[in-house]
Amino acid sequence: MKLYFAPMEGITGYIYRNAHHKYFKDIDVYFTPFIVPNQKRLFPSKEKNDILPEHNEGLKVIPQILTNKGDDFIWAARELSQYGYQEVNLNLGCPSATVVTKGKGSGFLSEPEKLDHFLDEIFSALDMKISIKTRIGKDHPDEFSHLIEIYNKYPMKELIIHPRVQKDFYKNQPNLPVFKEAFLSSKNPLCYNGNLFERKDYEMITSEFPTLDRVMMGRGLIANPGLAEEFRNGKKSNKERFRAFHDEVLSGYQKVISGDRNLLFKMKELWAYLIQSFDAGDKHVKKIRKAQNLFDYLSAVDALFRDLNLKWNIL
Repeated sequence: MKLYFAPMEGITGYIYRNAHHKYFKDIDVYFTPFIVPNQKRLFPSKEKNDILPEHNEGLKVIPQILTNKGDDFIWAARELSQYGYQEVNLNLGCPSATVVTKGKGSGFLSEPEKLDHFLDEIFSALDMKISIKTRIGKDHPDEFSHLIEIYNKYPMKELIIHPRVQKDFYKNQPNLPVFKEAFLSSKNPLCYNGNLFERKDYEMITSEFPTLDRVMMGRGLIANPGLAEEFRNGKKSNKERFRAFHDEVLSGYQKVISGDRNLLFKMKELWAYLIQSFDAGDKHVKKIRKAQNLFDYLSAVDALFRDLNLKWNIL
C-alpha cells in the first residue's frame, strides 16, 4: 500500500515535511500546498522555497497546482520541470470559498465542459505525468457520473478522490458508494482520501476495497504524525518522538521567521491538530494559544508534554 501525505496550506510546507520525514518514515509521497500561477509568470519566494530541490532532499515530492486556465497550468508545470519535477498534481478538491468563487479547486467541478476543455489542453501540451485530486462534485454526488466520464478520457498518473462534494467541506461522511462507482469504472489508478484518522478507518477502507493500493491522509496525519506507521505495521508512536518532531518544526521555522508573533502563529496553527492526539488537552492548549512570546509558549508546551499522555498510551 502506498501512503500519501495530502497538502494543507499553511502547515505542510518544506520545513514541516522535512521534520516529519526525519521522525516518521512511512510516507511514500508528499504533495506540496497548492501553487497558484500568477500574471507575472514567476513563483513567489514562498512557493519557490517550497519546491526547491535542496529543500526537499530525500523526499518524494509532487507539486500541486491550483488554476482553471490551461496556459497557466502548462506554464507552471514546465517551470517545475526545470527544477527536476517529472509529475504535477491538479487541485480540484479545495472547498474554500475564496477558491471556489473564482471557479478553482472544487469550484471548477461545476463547469464540466470547461473542465474537459482544460484537461484536453494540458494533456495535449505536456509530456509530464499529471495526477488529479478531486471531490465528487460541487453541490451533489450525482455530478460525479459525468465527471468520471471526463476523467476517463485522459491518461492521468492517478486520480485521487475525496468522496465529498464541495458544500460538505469536511462535514458528513465520505460517500463510499460514489467511490465504489469510481473504483469500478475508472480507467485510471485510484487513490482514496478522506476521514482516515485511526487504524480502524484504514482497515475499513482496505476491507471494502481489497485491491486498492494507495491512500492519502490529511487532517488525521497532521493530528497524529505517526499515523502512516500505524497503518503500515501497527506501531504506535510515543511522546518522545512527538516532542522531537515538534522541536524540529519549531527550529526550522526559527531559521526563516523573525519575531515571536509570526513564529507562534505557525506553531499554534499546528497545535490545532496535534492536540487531538492528547488526552484531555483543553486546559494546556489554551495556555499555548494565549502565549505571546516564545518563553511562555515553550513553558506551556513543556507542561503539556509533562502532564498529558497520548490517547493510545494512557498509563
